Amino acid sequence: MNRYFQFDELGTSYTKETLGGITTFLAMAYILFVNPNVLEPTGMDTDAVYVATALAAALGTLIMGLVARYPIALAPGMGLNAFFTYSVVIGMGIPWETALLGVFISGIIFIIITVVGIREFIINAIPAELKFAAGAGIGLFIAFIGMQNAGIVVASEATLVEIGDLAVPSTLLAIFGVVITVILMSVGLRGGIFYGMIITAIVGMIFGTVPVPEQIVGSIPSLEPTFGAAFSPFAEQSLGEIFTLNLLIVILTFLFVDFFDTAGTLYAVANQAGFIKNDKLPRAQRALLSDSSATSIGALLGTSTTTAYIESTAGIAAGARTGFASIVTGILFLIALLFSPLLVVVTEAVTAPALIVVGVLMARSLANIDWKQFEIAVPAFLTIIAMPLTYSIATGIALGFIMYPITMVSKGRAKEVHWIMYILFFVFIFYFAYLGE
Repeated sequence: MNRYFQFDELGTSYTKETLGGITTFLAMAYILFVNPNVLEPTGMDTDAVYVATALAAALGTLIMGLVARYPIALAPGMGLNAFFTYSVVIGMGIPWETALLGVFISGIIFIIITVVGIREFIINAIPAELKFAAGAGIGLFIAFIGMQNAGIVVASEATLVEIGDLAVPSTLLAIFGVVITVILMSVGLRGGIFYGMIITAIVGMIFGTVPVPEQIVGSIPSLEPTFGAAFSPFAEQSLGEIFTLNLLIVILTFLFVDFFDTAGTLYAVANQAGFIKNDKLPRAQRALLSDSSATSIGALLGTSTTTAYIESTAGIAAGARTGFASIVTGILFLIALLFSPLLVVVTEAVTAPALIVVGVLMARSLANIDWKQFEIAVPAFLTIIAMPLTYSIATGIALGFIMYPITMVSKGRAKEVHWIMYILFFVFIFYFAYLGE
């Protein structure tokens, strides 16, 4: 074990790796309760989604630890689960089973392009500004959903949205949760989002806003409602009814967001740990294969796209340097299967602060966009602002990809636009024309 994970070469130990693995788990354990809450509007069974979330996180993280040997944990991604629910299932009217099929296919495509070795080619084809804009836009979208769930923002016939009634107990609890989570994160507490949820839930139970669970530890819920549901459309629909243009756009969006989210997360985490050598990440292909495999496995189990988590940096800061830390994190996710009774405690008021704070963290990529270049600022801005305003991540990406070639050609920088971007320009034009029919 010591030799396989190169403890001596990396200057680490079982104690450091175990502590790092535990820290990473605490930093991202919130997803166990937030993910079922985000996917609930689709009609999916929340208990089954809880199990699928825990298993996808456990298996994906274990694969990453054993195969790629990196202290990087995986779980169903924030933003991708919101896209799954609000853009795909609710917005496009695609059944959640078919949406899971889209996730599964995107994972398979990810595996293929990783094995073939065209990862760098695809990454270089799409401008960095649009990648950063997509991340920031998803952050705003998630925060907007969190504010809606909290009742901080409500619908208005006159102005579309307005501030809600802040005197409502559940809204007050959510506001308290935001404040306490921000304080915990500001003082640098590892797992601040998770601890913020715990404190908010306890306060909610004290004041009767949150139900008190009958038990903390219970039997593992059945996975039957979601397991293998990704293939159920084949028994009920023809291939033409399943593989529509909408589903194609869904698959490409899942692939796009997961692809660059994973690449960015892997680089950021590896850079912090000192793994980057000559501007390259050793065993990058293994890491990407671990991620893409986890996505397909998660879809089979019954959850949205599984991806690498930036919260892994918390474990690295605590001393993690090898895949052994990921094994510890994965085992903890398996143990978490026994705590599903706590789902009753995790109401929208409890999860809303997590969504808002995660949105803040994702919006940090705004700083990487060169706003002084108008031809860059316009497509980036449209990508960002369209996501929350249209309630669709796919629409934001599409608008940005359409506008980018227009502004670049107008500026006389046509040769700087990769030919793939021109193809995507026409693809998304056709997509909007299709939606208008």
